[in-house]
Amino acid sequence: MKKFFGLLGMAILGGAITLGGYKMLFKDNVVIERNVPEKMQTVQTNYTPTIDGHSTAVAASAIDFTIAAEKSLNAVVHVKNTAIRTQSNPLDIFFGNGNGTRKYEQVGTGSGVIISSDGYIVTNNHVVDSANEIDITLNNKKTYSAKLIGTDKENDIALLKIDTEMDLPFVPFADSDAIKVGEWVLAVGNPYNLTSTVTAGIVSAKGRDLEGNSAIDSFIQTDAAVNPGNSGGALVNTRGELVGINTAISSKTGSFVGYSFAVPSNIAKKVIDDLLEFGAVQEAVIGIRFSPVDNDKIEGVKIMAVEKGQGAAKAGLKENDIIVKVNNIDITKFSELRGQLTAKRPGETVNITVDRSGELLTKTVKLSKKEKQYISKSFNWELKNLSKEELKRNNIKYGVKIIETGDRDSKNSLKNFIITKINDEEVETAEEAVKLLESVAKSRYSIVLEMVNTEGEKEMLRFR
Repeated sequence: MKKFFGLLGMAILGGAITLGGYKMLFKDNVVIERNVPEKMQTVQTNYTPTIDGHSTAVAASAIDFTIAAEKSLNAVVHVKNTAIRTQSNPLDIFFGNGNGTRKYEQVGTGSGVIISSDGYIVTNNHVVDSANEIDITLNNKKTYSAKLIGTDKENDIALLKIDTEMDLPFVPFADSDAIKVGEWVLAVGNPYNLTSTVTAGIVSAKGRDLEGNSAIDSFIQTDAAVNPGNSGGALVNTRGELVGINTAISSKTGSFVGYSFAVPSNIAKKVIDDLLEFGAVQEAVIGIRFSPVDNDKIEGVKIMAVEKGQGAAKAGLKENDIIVKVNNIDITKFSELRGQLTAKRPGETVNITVDRSGELLTKTVKLSKKEKQYISKSFNWELKNLSKEELKRNNIKYGVKIIETGDRDSKNSLKNFIITKINDEEVETAEEAVKLLESVAKSRYSIVLEMVNTEGEKEMLRFR
């Protein structure tokens, strides 16, 4: 046994000496090859991990923008707005040079999107606002004079038309409700009369409200670069379909700093259809009132009041219900609700899901046409015309009702008071009352209002 261990030790020592000598003579690394058994499985390079059958990775083809670019580049145009301005110069009058006024041309530019082969083009209202002449330059550098079909200042959409002898390339509309946060999009514009240009980004947010809960905007936010001159251009998905009209950037410098905003295609299409059929936008409402302050604290839109005779009341919606869905689209804030309603017409029906004390209820609501609002900014009042029934009930022949005030929760709130006279002048319509209030508010005179309070009693109120 001792002889065996001796031989083993000598063998180990010999191996060590041999290896040491090899390392001294050959300083390169030693590569040891291992034979892999033939039955060992190998990992395929095109394997994509999945969760419940859904891919967790983005395929290479999903971020290939060439198809979308090819489909949209030739359908985005340059828009030139020429306006005639008048400028006054008192020095010209002083030195006897005419009446002191002169006229000059002011030129503005932007982009537009061809939406039909016969030459209809959508752009932003602010791109063509106050234009005397509008010229369109196609991506092939051909120029046409455009006719203004109609505008919607509130949603910043304008519709133009050019006449050509050929069919034009156009961008088809997509369902903007179907686009998802994180999805790739392209912003296509034609600034400064260059050929159309493309930038890429992702959808950063939906239902974005740029001015807080009091605004009506419901923008798609993206990080695709949009700069001045790109306003009115197309926001398209990777299939080259229109999901939005690029409208604004959030910037203190006037240049892109990471955020841009687009009017959703569903809203733009509805506005265009209204302008073509009616010449003006038909606004749809469900007939509720809400509080922006209270809605900051919840996810959804809390109903503060239900208007009699409107769709919400007829469908059974109630005060303190929280709207959480419209047609299975999640609603977390008022701008999202407004965005859904803006894309609908009066007379259509929508399914409204509300949270009522923890229970989810779905009601079918028929949309009504929004009445024109009459708001006095000086007093922060919203006024409405009185119906014949309201006049008879209050035993008056004329007057307008204050339906909203800035101090609605105050004990001194004038909500639901009726104004019958302003400085001894009878008022019969809300439009007339707003004009009188604003006119007198700008003067130095005090304002005396003859009113009927909520108890049906007459009051005289003086404002200085």
